[in-house]
Amino acid sequence: MNYFLKKWGSIFNLRISSKILSCRKRDGRLVFAQVICAFVLLFSFQASAFAVQKIEFWTMSLKPKFIPYFHDLVRDYEATHPGVQIVWVDFPWDILQLKLITAIAAGKPPALVNLSVPWAEEMARDGLLEPLDAYLTTPGQAIPYTDAALADLRFNGKVYGFPHYSNVNVIAYNRQLLAAAGITQAPQNMDELLALAVKVAAKTGKPGYAPALGKIDGFMMQQGLDLIVNGKAVFNSPAHVALVKKLAATYKANGFLKDKLFAEDNFPAVVDAYLGGRLAVMVSAPTAIKRIQTDAPDIYAQTGIFPMPAGPTGINDGGWMFHFAIPQGVKSQDMPAVAEFARYLTGDRSQLAFARLAGVMPTTKQALANPYFKQLPVNAGAAELASAVAANSMNSARSLYVAGIDDYDELRRFLVKAVEAGVTGKADIQTSLNEAVAIWNKKLAKVHRP
Repeated sequence: MNYFLKKWGSIFNLRISSKILSCRKRDGRLVFAQVICAFVLLFSFQASAFAVQKIEFWTMSLKPKFIPYFHDLVRDYEATHPGVQIVWVDFPWDILQLKLITAIAAGKPPALVNLSVPWAEEMARDGLLEPLDAYLTTPGQAIPYTDAALADLRFNGKVYGFPHYSNVNVIAYNRQLLAAAGITQAPQNMDELLALAVKVAAKTGKPGYAPALGKIDGFMMQQGLDLIVNGKAVFNSPAHVALVKKLAATYKANGFLKDKLFAEDNFPAVVDAYLGGRLAVMVSAPTAIKRIQTDAPDIYAQTGIFPMPAGPTGINDGGWMFHFAIPQGVKSQDMPAVAEFARYLTGDRSQLAFARLAGVMPTTKQALANPYFKQLPVNAGAAELASAVAANSMNSARSLYVAGIDDYDELRRFLVKAVEAGVTGKADIQTSLNEAVAIWNKKLAKVHRP
């Protein structure tokens, strides 16, 4: 019996008390109670030695492309954290939110979940996410994420996520069309970009620019124009009217690509026009530049890159950052281990690897400063130039949206219709915006009713 206990004690690296192992005899009989105690201690130590903390994290529509990436990431983390088991679950984007809310309601949330910024704002407002300010870094270390990324996730003064990846718009331009129009300098603001569009149209007969006017709300916010103030819609102000008048003048001068101009997603039409040499300027994230390289090598060869000018607020549009949040219901004693894995998942090394694979931009300062973005190769093409330009703009890249309104998409459609009527000359701009504001304020009055 002594041998048996010593053998299993060595396997589990345990020290069995010599008093227990002595198994003294009393009246010629084995003290059976001591043996029982030995087994109890042994198997309690065994259970402790094999106790594993399970950390389940959910992502959004990242299979199958990123299966090798996440399998390697999980394997490497578990190798250095033997007491932790990482479980990766991926859901399609259109069911993840419902799955998450159901899991939280059942008291069985994942430890981490991949969310967009608008979803995080809504869920934080409803008390479904944990604030994470205390977990963003370890004591004595600087927070690795960009200021803009943290600002995206700061709601009511608290941060609700570990930033993961994002993007920011750049300007891809057709060198031949801009040269024909005599344009050599990057536009410094929206007025100059609109002037460029008009000049290209006048000189070449082709549109210069294709803004996403189906997302006019973000367009206005980037220009420093609020849509709602103190619970009321205000986008019929003189400043808003003036902006729409500039858009209308550009439209009338044929400076805009008119294909799907007011569609919720006009990007496919924009890409097709640029690939066909029918558009001078394409505003997009760097990812789209690689499509030009693949689908239209001749256009790619004459594509240059400008930075997209920030608005008066200093904000660059095109962020739409994704991050990892900790849902309500994760046990407080599990939070340190979950946060440690989250920092690894969104750390410099992991973000750089993911960004290179996915064609997106990281949200940590060190990853953005990596030579992959900063040191351009000899004879760098438009794709490499776009990544470098985007990296320089990432600290001002924000996700622009209107927060705190249920069924917001319906309201936005009224705004888009009003702007479309004004830009195309079908209705007076002031009147059209007034009517949309009235519709918004009826909805907002219900939202803010005590």
